[in-house]
Amino acid sequence: MRLNDIGRRAQVAWEALPKRFADITLDAFTVMPDHIHGIIVVGAQFIAPNHPTLAQKGAMNRAPTLGEIVRTYKAVATHLIRRTENSRFAWQRNYYEHVIRDDHSLEHIRDYIVNNPARWAEDEENPEYQHRQKSSANHG
Repeated sequence: MRLNDIGRRAQVAWEALPKRFADITLDAFTVMPDHIHGIIVVGAQFIAPNHPTLAQKGAMNRAPTLGEIVRTYKAVATHLIRRTENSRFAWQRNYYEHVIRDDHSLEHIRDYIVNNPARWAEDEENPEYQHRQKSSANHG
């Protein structure tokens, strides 16, 4: 799949996320014609406070929530994309998430993301696929 201007800007916004959120790591990512897939590793490290009052209470470096990260991604990507000819670009209201709990699941999801563009021709959301289905039903 070759990205158009919108896809390239969506990718630029993705790659910029670690500059905005120091406690995240980006993993597999792909831009599809009508959606994106990406893996974000979110984590916080314990910080030993050196201020006496905080030392008594303990302190934790708060990791950003997935919601904060996705909201930021969508805002930055929208800003970049609307600078193209597509001034009315908008994302769907929400997003789908899945918590990856083990290495086997991680590898399976990475594989899905990396190979998803090759499966677009047979995706039910692909308008060309829908057109082929209707044509074959009318001629069958």
